[in-house]
Amino acid sequence: ENYTMIVSIIIVLIVALVVIALWVSAVQQHKEKQENERRKELTKQKAIIEETEEALMNQANIPLSENVIRVLQSRIAEALKTMVTHSPTSKALKSRLEEMKQHLSNPVQGTSSESLALPSNDKQLVALIQGIKKLRVILRSEHTKGRVNSQVFTGEDKLLEKLQLKINIESQIKRGISARSASMVGSARQYFEKAYATLSAVPYSDEYVNAKRQEVERYLEEISVELKASNASALKKKNEQEQDDLDVLFAPKKKW
Repeated sequence: ENYTMIVSIIIVLIVALVVIALWVSAVQQHKEKQENERRKELTKQKAIIEETEEALMNQANIPLSENVIRVLQSRIAEALKTMVTHSPTSKALKSRLEEMKQHLSNPVQGTSSESLALPSNDKQLVALIQGIKKLRVILRSEHTKGRVNSQVFTGEDKLLEKLQLKINIESQIKRGISARSASMVGSARQYFEKAYATLSAVPYSDEYVNAKRQEVERYLEEISVELKASNASALKKKNEQEQDDLDVLFAPKKKW
């Protein structure tokens, strides 16, 4: 009887140990899962901050209005708040958050799109357009999250869209003029035609679009006249050459 009791106790203890082991394992797994999720969230917010800081630093190349600067600063502040929530003991994060709050309370100075200087390097031009596209994505994301009111978003997105168009058109015209100066008339016409097609596809009409459409039409007309004159000259030269050949062929033979 004692033996049976001992065996029962041992079985109960084994079962208890197994249950405790499973519970400890479950708790450990839950903690690991929480830690992984915490790190994942911190990594995500860090990426948001880096992307937004890059957009802010791009102010040297891309004109940013006061509204856009505020949206970017607020985005960084929100990301830092989330990071502080997930790392409440981090003094560095708390310090950065306070610093960003200070920036938000200070006045900011926006830049006008009139101050934009087109880079001559193709790589820099592509980077400029990509920067504007990224900025528009950030604005749309913040608007979707309810952090930017619809009126501000619509106005700023329209300004960036027009800026994107301006860069595209100005670079095509610049290339067209350059090709024309180098007597590459065919290439010049392609650049101007591309600019004209882009302007014609714009769903709105304003002073800039109308002025540039007229400018491109003028260049295309001038090129058309040049090509007609060039073709007429080439045809005349060809006819004269053929006539010379006929004259030589049918010229009376000299008697020696």
